Parts: sequence; structure tokens; C-alpha cells
Amino acid sequence: MLTQKISKKRRAYITVMRTLMLISALATAALVLFLVIYVFAKGLPNITWELLSTKPSYLQNRIGILPDILNTVYIVLATLLIVIPLGVGAAIYLTEYASNKKVVGIIEYAAETLSGIPSIIYGLVGMLFFCQFLNMKTSLLAGALTLVIMNLPTVMRTTQESLKTVPQSYREGAFGLGAGKWRVIRTVVLPGCVDGVITGCILSVGRILGESAALLFTAGFAHALNGVIEGLTSPGATLTVALYVYAKEQGEFGVSFSIAAILMILTILINLSATLVSRYFNKRRKL
Repeated sequence: MLTQKISKKRRAYITVMRTLMLISALATAALVLFLVIYVFAKGLPNITWELLSTKPSYLQNRIGILPDILNTVYIVLATLLIVIPLGVGAAIYLTEYASNKKVVGIIEYAAETLSGIPSIIYGLVGMLFFCQFLNMKTSLLAGALTLVIMNLPTVMRTTQESLKTVPQSYREGAFGLGAGKWRVIRTVVLPGCVDGVITGCILSVGRILGESAALLFTAGFAHALNGVIEGLTSPGATLTVALYVYAKEQGEFGVSFSIAAILMILTILINLSATLVSRYFNKRRKL
């Protein structure tokens, strides 16, 4: 009799918990779906070829986001060119070379602390160090270097976890064949975890695209149309900064929602790319 009561209570508890978890999952999915539909409904009708292919002209009363698109591309490329070698190199050293566990623990703790610092603090430090101390002034390069510090923990930790998934037997087999340490890492370890490395880099691109607070302090919000070299050494607004400027400073909510829709599309494409890359390399491993 007692066993039946306990089993009934347990079944009721399991049913309640399943219901609560289902409600939570549906609420999360509904919020995401509502946000996507709302932004697309407000932004997509305002996206025109003139908006995407021209620069702003106050004399002609024209708004264009081409400089903002190019500035976003410049800052993404500059950040990735610096953060990928640093992050991947640091992860390889900590996982494959470092023998002092205390030092490894301190570095990993520092990386986790960096990933939890608010972006506005990065912007303040970047402005004081890169823009003023190093005399870079307000420029895309200063913003890119600030984003390097912000994204370094993400690239490093994802690469570390990917390196740990490579079986130790692969390394031992390569060492048994007479390969050196670096050759083992280059020909055995890295090819075995390249999917995790690429996924981490793709996800870091999403964070770069979505950053605005740090760039307001370091990159500025100019809408000038420049080439790559001149653009990196000049102030410029990325898409997220332009969204803030048009919405908060100028009250152009139609343009703001169009930029938001573009950023939403880019975010979806980035997440889809990360998923496809992971599936592609998983299929290659099974083959």
C-alpha cells in the first residue's frame, strides 16, 4: 500500500516536472519566434537597393548604410586575423605543451573572467589604452583590437575543448612512428578537431557582429565610405552602432529596423553555418 502511494506521488511529480519543462521550452521558442517575426515585419519592407548601395547624404536627404556594411566587414576581418592565431595558439600551448597545472589553471581562470566582463568596460579600457595611450585615436583598428580581447576567451576555450576530444591513442600512435611534437599536433591533432575550431571562430563572428557598446568608445560612429586601409585607420560605424545612432539620435526607426533585420539574417546564417560545418566534419569522421 505504501509502495503504491509512493509510486503515485512519484508519477505525479514526474508529470508536473515534464509539464513545467514543456511550458518553459515552448515559452522560449515563442519568444524567439515573436522577436524574429516582429523584426522582419518591421524591417524587411524598408530594405531597398538604394539603402544598401549608397552612403548617407544630408544634402539630398538620403540615408544609405553601405559605409556601415563595409565597416562591419573590415572590423570582422581585422578581428579574426588577430584573434584566431592568438586564441588557437594559446589553446594548443595550454593543452599540448604546458606541464604546470597551476599556471594552466590561472590562465583558464583569467580567460573565464575576461569572458564575463561587461562589454562597456572593454570599450572604456580600449578607448583609454588603444585610442589615447597608443595614439590610435578613434578608429576601426582600435575597435578591432578591443574586440580581439573580448573574443579571445571564446576562441581559446572552444579550441581547448576541441583539442581534448582527440583521443590520446592518436598522439601515442604518431609518437610511436617517430613523429615530433609539432608534427603530431599539425597532422594528427588539429585535423581531428578542426570542426570545433571552425565552429568557435564562426560563433565569435556572431559576437563581433552584435557588439556595439565597446565600439561606440573605440570605433566611433562616422558614416564615411573608405577603402580597407583608410577605413581601418579612420572612425566608422558598424551596423550595430548605426542602428543605435539612427534609432536613438535621429529617430529613424524604419532604417533601424531594416538594419536589425539584416543583423538577424546574418545571425541566423552564422548559426546555420556553424551547424552545417559540425555536421560535415562529423560525416567525414564516420567515413
